[in-house]
Amino acid sequence: MQQTMTDIWVFRDQAWSGVDLTGFDVESTDGKIGSVSDASRDVSSSFIVVDTGPWIFGHKALLPAGTISSVDTLDRKVFVNLTKDQIKNAPEFDESKKLDENYRRDLGEYYGRETYTGTYGQGTRS
Repeated sequence: MQQTMTDIWVFRDQAWSGVDLTGFDVESTDGKIGSVSDASRDVSSSFIVVDTGPWIFGHKALLPAGTISSVDTLDRKVFVNLTKDQIKNAPEFDESKKLDENYRRDLGEYYGRETYTGTYGQGTRS
């Protein structure tokens, strides 16, 4: 299913918006990248903040909700349709700008180019 870049800030499965993802491990397409340290479930502007720990020297990454391909509530894991390099090369996370419209536009454009290939994950496991 092809999605538009405007969908980048919306959960692909609305059931995920009702789950507190804080503390869940985050898996990219090529391995674990960290854990969710913060999450927003705001309509049309949802995201997770991933604490990458030592993987990219303790940085955090803000990932729009549309990058999430599936959520495993039993194993407390979030799977994103991104590689480690795509996340590492994203615009740098800035806590003070996470709600700034220009910052979010830049992130949306970056991740929109990186993720909207038309192939996504398998859904929610409960």
